[in-house]
Parts: sequence; structure tokens; C-alpha cells
Amino acid sequence: MPIYKAPLEDMRFVLHELYDSKTIAELPGCEDFTPELMDSVLEEAAKFTQEVLFPLNQVGDLEGCTYENGVVRTPTGFKEAYKGFCEGGWTAMGSSPEFGGQGMPVAPAMLVEEMLCSSNVAFGLYPGLTHGAYLSIYHHGSEEQKQTYLPNMVSGKWSGTMCLTEAHCGTDLGMLRTKAVPNADGSYSITGAKIFISAGEHDLTENIIHLVLARLPDAPSGVKGISLFVVPKFMVKDDGSLGQRNGVQCTSIEHKMGIKGSATCSLAFEDAKGWMIGEPNKGMRAMFTMMNTERLSVGIQGLGVAEVAYQNAANYARERIQGRSLTGVKNPGKPADPIIVHPDVRRMLLTMRAYIEGCRALSGWVAREIDILQRSTSEDAKLISDDFTALLTPVVKAFFTDLGFEITSSALQCYGGHGYVRDHGMEQYVRDARISMIYEGANGVQALDLVGRKLPQDGGRLLTRFLDPVLEFIDANGDAEMAPFIEPLQTALEHLQIATGYIMEAGMSNHDEIGAASVDYLRLFGLVALGFMWARMAKIALPKAAGSEFYTAKIGTAKFYMQRLLPQTGALLSAIQSGSETMMEFAAEAF
Repeated sequence: MPIYKAPLEDMRFVLHELYDSKTIAELPGCEDFTPELMDSVLEEAAKFTQEVLFPLNQVGDLEGCTYENGVVRTPTGFKEAYKGFCEGGWTAMGSSPEFGGQGMPVAPAMLVEEMLCSSNVAFGLYPGLTHGAYLSIYHHGSEEQKQTYLPNMVSGKWSGTMCLTEAHCGTDLGMLRTKAVPNADGSYSITGAKIFISAGEHDLTENIIHLVLARLPDAPSGVKGISLFVVPKFMVKDDGSLGQRNGVQCTSIEHKMGIKGSATCSLAFEDAKGWMIGEPNKGMRAMFTMMNTERLSVGIQGLGVAEVAYQNAANYARERIQGRSLTGVKNPGKPADPIIVHPDVRRMLLTMRAYIEGCRALSGWVAREIDILQRSTSEDAKLISDDFTALLTPVVKAFFTDLGFEITSSALQCYGGHGYVRDHGMEQYVRDARISMIYEGANGVQALDLVGRKLPQDGGRLLTRFLDPVLEFIDANGDAEMAPFIEPLQTALEHLQIATGYIMEAGMSNHDEIGAASVDYLRLFGLVALGFMWARMAKIALPKAAGSEFYTAKIGTAKFYMQRLLPQTGALLSAIQSGSETMMEFAAEAF
């Protein structure tokens, strides 16, 4: 059986020491969120995820969801767990108090989200999609729509979805065919079919509020002709009670590789009644409020599943005896040594640990900037934070999920054949992690977004929001004690700057250069960002290491990252500079 224990010590380190949580309480609306309160929230979240959600993870995978005549049932225990999740106030955590939410800052909420993903990522998709739908309505809906839908979505009584994908179009939403015909009463009749709709139908809530992309009859072609509509499963009466069933039906659920406890649905809309959110033909703007939030959440999914896989691999490596140490017997009382004595096992474990703790630190930076963006009264500070989060969103989504799959695969490798069979639960983590690289914008698309849109935006202004703090840190830490961390970071940063210049210059004359370099560039960027995180964490840990296992391990992991993982940036730079010729001149018929 797998194990999971929320990494509270490292979470507190990120929240309090790396980013000084006291500054959160200085933001408007966050006055009550003291470090002590945030610690209490994390501790309670750990209890719920460890004791309630984690035991259902394998149950959800083994049973999956069931479909019969349009009805979808979630696995054993999910309904009871969801009820407890709502009663504990977890659905209301990051929502506005105006609609019954707790108004919690993003910084601690993102750590709770990580625990949710580690303990049961399939379960977490139900409230996660609801919060994304909440945000779209909150930011773009009318006052009437907010009052109609948000209180019950915040409480968890109702859930939400995002309905984008159609069988013939996924990434290219400009091709979608779902129609919205205006009615005399101001509503619209929605007709079309959507696929791959997470939490599109289930038995956890009384109502499901679908956000649906569709076209008006006179809409322009492409993405400029897409509008967003709110389409409830059950109509909502004027008094807030539920009325008749709307014209939306689940026609099937997918039989998937992983996240089997999450219902992935095909939905048919047949003259379903809906109401426009925002302006006509501006649906993508409203939907991107949800999608960008979901992309950050998907990145946290990669981190969360990686964490639980690492914990199990490390535990197994300490207990499993197999072979003898290359430098002599370490366990003379037994026929073999534990596999953690072997260099390659340690390489895998340290690689997992370095990536996980680096990603947690980077997500903390992004969370802090989102809090500033949402709450600061300084327009200059909000602009900086907006630029930063826009730049980092594709990095967090793609880099974290790439690493999530790599880490779960390495964790399985530590088990050998025992990892490949179901008993230990490791193969589920590999399967669950894989989808995060695909949905909410496949990782290749995220790389194109980073290189093709974010880098050149406003003359490269967004990139400076990342580069400036890194350069300032390097300039301020030139002492000998920090040299093992600063020198590798400086070299990697130079690789990033050279790669950026190459892409910007080569891409001006040949756009294929942007596409050819994009995935390697995003990885290079991610590695440098984690290098900066590890240098910062090392600076904090160095004066505290004496007599402390935690800070000593921080320094050791930082050195491993700098010496064994960050040097990948040199190879990535060489690959980027090789250009697009070898891939684009290869004949399509030869594949």
C-alpha cells in the first residue's frame, strides 16, 4: 500500500522563510491571514487529505466512474468525502467573502491544492473545475449571474465545468461548431456536442453549471467569433430553487489511462438554455480567466503527484534490500544492503527531490505575485505581477507536468518489477501524471505561447520581470560561501539569454525557428528558474544548517541541483542553436 504525508515542513519553509508570509497580511483583505492562521489551515488540510482523500485514491482508480442512461456515479466513498470537503469549507477557501468564500490568499491555498493533488488528484478535479468556473463568472458575469450561481458554487452545493473541446477541434478552438441562437427573452438556445469535459456529469452536487463556448449566427469566423455562455444542468428559478432539466445530456464517459475517479464526459447540448457571459464574440477572453487558472492548477497537479511518488520511492529504497554497496557491506546483519546505498538509486531520488522542492518554491513565487496582482493598491506593482504571472503560466503548466511524469516514472523504476504491478500503487501515479501534460493546452502549445507570444510581448518587457530579480540576486551574492550556487546559476542564465537572442533574431526571418526551439527553450527557462530558487534557498539555509537535518538537506539538494541538473542548459542551448533545418527539411512522406 502506498503512503502519503503532507510535506508541511517544506511548505512552511516556502511560505514563511522564502517569501515572508507576514507580507501577505499587509495586502488589503488579507489582514486576518497571519502566519499562525495559515499554519493551522495547512495542518487541517494535511489531516483531511491524508485521512479522508488519500485512502480513496486507489479505490477511485480500481472502480472508476460508471455510466448508465445518462447518469454518472463516482467511485465508492467519493460522495461522502465530497460532503466532508464542503462541510470543512475547502470549496470556499479561495473565493470572495461576498459570495460566502473565505477570501484566502493564493499563497497558502496553492499549498493546500498541492496536498489535494498528492492525495487524490482525480477527486481534486471536481472542486478544481468549479473554482475555475467561479472565477470566469466572478470576473466577467453580470451581477444577476453572480448572485444566481456563485453562492452555491462557492459552498460546493453546485459544481462547474468548462466546455471547450469538440471532436474535430481541441487546441484550434476557432473551428468549433456549437451554435447559440438568441431567444426573445434574452437567453440563447445552445446546440452542439462537447467532448473531454472533466466533471461534466456526476452525483456529487445538486446542479452542474456549464460554461460553454459557442457561436452566434452572425459571428465572425475563427476565435474572434466565439462567445461564452452559462448553461446550468437544471434551470434555476427566481427564488434560487431548481427547476426543470435543461437540454444538456451526458452521452458517454471516457475509459481512460488514468484519473479514473474523475468523470470525463461527452455532452450533447440540444436547444439548451444559456445566458451569455460578457460581450458577444469575446468569449475567449472570459474563458481564458478560467483556463489560465486551470493551467497553474494543472502544474500543481504535476507537482502533487510527483511528491507522493517520491515519498513512496524513498521509503521503498530505505527498506528494500538488494545487492551490496560498491564500497563494501553496509548491512552486515542481513543478506543484502538497502538499495538506497546504490549511486543510481540516489541519483533518481535526489533528482526527484531537487525538482519537487524547486517547483514548490517557484510556485510560491507565482502565488505571491498573483496575490499582489489581485489585492495590491499599487498599479505599478500590479503591472509587474501581471507581467510575471503571464510569463510564468506556460512554464509552470508545462515544466511542472513534464517533471511530474518523469518523476513518477523514476519512482516506479526504484521499485523495479514491484513498481510495474498494481500492489504498490506506483503504476497509478505514472498513469495519473500523464494527462497533465495534455489537457488545458498541451505542453508543446505552452512552449509556443512562451516563445511566440510572451517573449516578444511589449518589446520583451515580460521577460525582464524574471531576469531583473535573478541578476540582482547574483550581483548581491558574490561571496565565497555562495559561489557554489551563484556560478552555475550565472552560467545557466547566460545560456538562457543567448538562447533568447538567437530565437528572437532567427524567428524574424523564419517562424519555424520559433516552433523548433520552443520546447527546449521552455525547459531551459524552467531549469534556470529552479536554479534561482535553489540559490535563494541555499542562502537561507547556510547560516541555519548547523545541527539541523532540514537545512543541511536543503544545502545538499541545492548542490546536487547545481552540479547534476542545471548543466542541462548547455545542451539545450546547443539544440536550440542547431535551428529548424534538420526537422523541417525531412520529407513528410519519409515518416
